Amino acid sequence: MRQRLDMDILCQGESTMAALVKQFADEPDTCLFGTMSLWQGVDVPGGSCRLVIIDRIPFPRPDDPLMTARSRAVAQSGGNGFMAVSATHAAIRLAQGAGRLIRSTGDKGVVAVLDSRLSTERYGGFLRAALPPFWATTDRTVVRGVLERLGSARKA
Repeated sequence: MRQRLDMDILCQGESTMAALVKQFADEPDTCLFGTMSLWQGVDVPGGSCRLVIIDRIPFPRPDDPLMTARSRAVAQSGGNGFMAVSATHAAIRLAQGAGRLIRSTGDKGVVAVLDSRLSTERYGGFLRAALPPFWATTDRTVVRGVLERLGSARKA
């Protein structure tokens, strides 16, 4: 991404989390790349965070023994283990990820979920219901326009 973008790129692991978040907050035209650990405890209100990209729905790992045991217990009780455990876990995590963008009433931006299952699978509505009432689009031109306007408004 450093070769493709004309901006500073910060990557988790290249410095301490505190230093990365501070630099990201202090320099509005900087990108911060990281794992799910950035979804908790990171607070960057204002114009620095204008885009949160979630590459995939954050389901628990299929080999997680605790989640597997919980799913089995729900299924044995006649419930839907996937929806009660995995989908609920993913919904909470999606809301946390989206929450990195919206930290105060004045915050604006785009939450881009790149996983098509959010719109194609039956559980997609359940996951979307966990998110704030965002305006949804799949049109890249619209998204780029929004981001350009936000960047221009910040510089003005």
